[in-house]
Amino acid sequence: MAKNLVYFDLETQKSAQEVGGWDHIADMKMSIGVTYSTARGSYVIYHEKDIDQLITELQRADLVIGFNLLRFDYTVLMPYTLFDFSQVPTLDMLVDLESKIGHRIGLDSLAEASLGVNKTAVGTDALKWWKEGRLMDIAEYCCYDVKVTKCVHEFGATQGKVFYESNKTRLKREVQVEWTL
Repeated sequence: MAKNLVYFDLETQKSAQEVGGWDHIADMKMSIGVTYSTARGSYVIYHEKDIDQLITELQRADLVIGFNLLRFDYTVLMPYTLFDFSQVPTLDMLVDLESKIGHRIGLDSLAEASLGVNKTAVGTDALKWWKEGRLMDIAEYCCYDVKVTKCVHEFGATQGKVFYESNKTRLKREVQVEWTL
């Protein structure tokens, strides 16, 4: 039986500034969460009221894959549950890449250098849309981020490497990865 890889991303209701800084990520509250399950072969959009189903899906995954999951997404979810997310098999691509290259890089840099695609918006757009009640815009943006994450992961898993643009030199750099499908 094939592994159930679950790609995951979420957006928040509040910014770091609104909750007193990056040390208060747990206070940001989820606006929309999105998963893509390889077992299901489709996306699911979760609203805050559906957070228990989201957490259940993450718990049942063979591997949860995302970008900045450990520091950000899981921290946002912590106030909603007693569950310890360190029990979830997780590939946080940001953490893996940071350990290899010595600094943080953005998902957009990876996607552009590896796949020739860009994200459709930024997190601050999603915060603005939340305040305007534009949940479908948030869901669409979050779905696209999950798709970009999935494509970057698949590229890295099949090629054994990904590319990013150096913040300092603006040159395309290569980094070896040991990701699996």
